Amino acid sequence: MWLSGASDLIKKLEKRGAHKVALQFPEGLKRQVAEIVAGLKDAGFEVIISGDPCYGACDLALDTVTCGDADVLVHFGHAPVDTRENVIFEPWTVDFDVSVLENALPLLKEKTVGLVTTVQHAHLVPPMEAFLASHGYEVRVTEGAGRTPLRGQVLGCSFAAAKSTGAGEILFVGTGLFHPIGIALATKARVIALDPLTGTAQEVSADTLLRRRFAVMEKARGAQHTGIIVSTKSGQQRRALAERLAALSPGAVIVTMREVNPDELLNLGFDCYVNTACPRLAYDDQVRFKKPVLSPQEFEILCGVRTWDDYLIDEIV
Repeated sequence: MWLSGASDLIKKLEKRGAHKVALQFPEGLKRQVAEIVAGLKDAGFEVIISGDPCYGACDLALDTVTCGDADVLVHFGHAPVDTRENVIFEPWTVDFDVSVLENALPLLKEKTVGLVTTVQHAHLVPPMEAFLASHGYEVRVTEGAGRTPLRGQVLGCSFAAAKSTGAGEILFVGTGLFHPIGIALATKARVIALDPLTGTAQEVSADTLLRRRFAVMEKARGAQHTGIIVSTKSGQQRRALAERLAALSPGAVIVTMREVNPDELLNLGFDCYVNTACPRLAYDDQVRFKKPVLSPQEFEILCGVRTWDDYLIDEIV
């Protein structure tokens, strides 16, 4: 599957004069390691692999470059969230027949629709636009910028491309429900989610997530000691936000971590935590944590500087 893009990557490495290359893969692509390593070795490169978990372009294995004395890090599967001189971001696209969008049409109520997707499918935005236009829809797609450099791209930590469409109805094309639920909270728009691999289309509601988050907040209410988590990962560091939040409560203290996991939080012994690392940790992984893990906005509500009516999903901007 990767071989079609091998020559382009080799040209990029040769242009940089690289000899030793570090490779990093998200979990879903790690089974491709052997094939890619073999191709690069055949081309004359020395290769070192980062075996740590990888959750996105915000989680670069820069220590692998330093430890392995590599010339460059090749990060597979994600678009860049910031600029790094010694990092090459290698795309990994997933194709599908755009006619699958027909499954979403019965659920669309308006003729103006915002279109968003994830990095794996962003190359198909133009044919998706054309398909919807051929069925009479005015399609709004946001140009890439900032943490989402690809046209129409959203991340689990950034829904700017959806908000910028200004549409009252958003069509999300991708797998899973976290992104469309986040879009619903971020935009207040009606959201239709289409899984292009299964063909399943559904309207998405954020109500269940909000009920769960309210329960977590109530569990954290009255906490005497609060840990404000700051990530040491390259694209997740929000120190200024953490310092502002820590100033809201005399019982709050900043805790730096690379991997935020339940055992470490339990060992630290705080009554609750506020997550300024990857926003998805608080929303996706709460069932794994013994103590409440709040988003920054939820902590602000408990501290009385934000109202529940002003609830926002956490994003990194």
